[in-house]
Amino acid sequence: MNKNKSSEIVCPVDRAMELLNKKWSIQIIRDLFFGKKHFKEFKEGKPDLSNKVLSNCLKELEKNELIEKKIISTTPNSTEYTLTKKGKSLNKVIYELAIFTLEKCDYEEYKTEKTKNNIKKSFEKTLNIK
Repeated sequence: MNKNKSSEIVCPVDRAMELLNKKWSIQIIRDLFFGKKHFKEFKEGKPDLSNKVLSNCLKELEKNELIEKKIISTTPNSTEYTLTKKGKSLNKVIYELAIFTLEKCDYEEYKTEKTKNNIKKSFEKTLNIK
């Protein structure tokens, strides 16, 4: 599908990628499903993620209505991020990415069926997959 003319239909995959175009977007959305809510929590386990890149990514996800930013009145103020209904609807996408990796990719840490099943169950529970 082409995007050359404004009257042409753009591929929905292209449109989805426009919403999730930042490098860390999918990981941030995944982290929100797993309970991370504060800026510093998103950086845990991601040494390559700079404050500037994270800040820009969070702003873009908020602009695209996938996450919501909430200022908590404390001393000092605290900021929490949560998934919107639109963001939560990505649960199946995140799940399918995980399943693809577990079943189709040859990574040493996913060699045993027990490990694969534990990870799969964790994602099913957290992402509310039935």
